[in-house]
Amino acid sequence: MTPETKPPRVALFVTCLVDLMRPSVGFAAVKLLEQAGCTVEVPMAQTCCGQPAYNSGDKTTAEALARQTIAACEGYDYVVAPSGSCAGMLKSHYAKLLASDAAWQGRANAFAAKVHELISFLVDVRGMTGVSQTLIARATYHDSCSGLRELGIKDQPRKLLASVEGLELVEMADCEVCCGFGGTFAVKYADISNAMVEKKCANIGESGADLVLAGDLGCLMNMAGKLRRDGSTAKARHIAEVLAGELSDPPIAAAD
Repeated sequence: MTPETKPPRVALFVTCLVDLMRPSVGFAAVKLLEQAGCTVEVPMAQTCCGQPAYNSGDKTTAEALARQTIAACEGYDYVVAPSGSCAGMLKSHYAKLLASDAAWQGRANAFAAKVHELISFLVDVRGMTGVSQTLIARATYHDSCSGLRELGIKDQPRKLLASVEGLELVEMADCEVCCGFGGTFAVKYADISNAMVEKKCANIGESGADLVLAGDLGCLMNMAGKLRRDGSTAKARHIAEVLAGELSDPPIAAAD
């Protein structure tokens, strides 16, 4: 195989929530990336992307985690994360964090250029137009804040979901409105977060969907918790699980 035809080497940035709460999303991501012709590796030195520290004002910890992540992943052709939130941190904020560090600024900019959210990467970079899966269900899609607003992810997930045989995709009202998770926001402002997710889950219910899909596990856990507390039968699933045909695991753990 010539260098020109070698499969691109992809570093999968697994994310904390996927690693700890829903490893099946990581395996689904690997399956999809390999179907897209990539060689996938999981750099063992990766940890947290640093977003919780960054959002809490702990710049020192965030910078340390940024350097660690860049060093672990910069040798790959691409860095892909099954999360708009984490991908947004890697792509949009590392260069700003390290802008005053002459030794790391260039490395941070080069790293950012390689970073992609999973579904955006499959569609926009690898040219994937569909998957060979069947799922008889009615689903609705929640546009996560970071993926939508930082990375421009909107049509890509819907394009791939439209190829799933038997899946009816319906749009809920206010699909682009925040679910109220926002990481530590849900902890610091629990009452506001609950009011937001209550509206979100009411819209899910009114859509008549069996499944609510998204590209961020934090959002999915938040919505799963509210749906369960309200007695809804709708299930929350990561889009990668549907596209890869990996829905055999138990439902996503609910954030109570």
